[in-house]
Amino acid sequence: MFRCPQGCLRALLLLLALCSQGVAAEEEVLIAAVHFPPYVIKPEENLHSGLLGELVAALNKAQNQHRFGLRATSLNRRFDDLRTGRTHVAIFENPDWNWQGIPGTRIDMGLEDAEVLVARAQAGRDQHYFDNLQGKRMALFNGYHYGFAGFNNDPKWLEKNFNAVLTYSHESNLKLVLRGRADVAPITRSWLGARLREQPQLKPQLLISEWEDQRYRHYAILSPQAPISAEDFRHALDLLRENGELQRIFAPYGIVVRPYATGSSTTVRAED
Repeated sequence: MFRCPQGCLRALLLLLALCSQGVAAEEEVLIAAVHFPPYVIKPEENLHSGLLGELVAALNKAQNQHRFGLRATSLNRRFDDLRTGRTHVAIFENPDWNWQGIPGTRIDMGLEDAEVLVARAQAGRDQHYFDNLQGKRMALFNGYHYGFAGFNNDPKWLEKNFNAVLTYSHESNLKLVLRGRADVAPITRSWLGARLREQPQLKPQLLISEWEDQRYRHYAILSPQAPISAEDFRHALDLLRENGELQRIFAPYGIVVRPYATGSSTTVRAED
């Protein structure tokens, strides 16, 4: 039987203690989980629901330098959480969505989605129905930024200018359109595609715009206090791009996965 000399035993215990401290000191990179189907679905009920949960699992599997986690927040609170350090990354963001005044590094994720308009299909109604939205009853997702509204998401302004009904889900907005309680609803293409795959009988009931209200390129905003550098975060995403995990997670929802992202800004100025 092998016996470890006393000096060897002390060294072994010291090594174990140092390793234990290293594991304990590892700080989790907390990504904001905001209800944004199909990316995140009611995170206050199930933190890992939706595509973001799959992305985090893939990031942790592909590398071991950093540990990624999720923290539930809201559309209106997400940037305050980033400023205060409650989260380290705001994700699936777009430059048109009120970035001004938010310090942090912008990282292009190489993912693209879009918003399309849906209306109830009726005889004689075609794509020209979407030419003018004035006077139509709009079903809108509260807190979202829309191109047709100049990305102004103030509820009172939307109610006044677009006769808007504000809800907290694409599901509610689609039902309002199908029941004739709203004329038009902008819906994320990825969410609509998933719903029509689940319920193909809905497709002939809907008129879907051929033009996009907006096409957005997803960015992540990395806090200056984050326990990961922009280079490391981008590298982690590139690992998933190269091993096909980004394609596996996002492509089935109609989300475009570009071969290479454009990189990131290096500035942390709040004016960007």
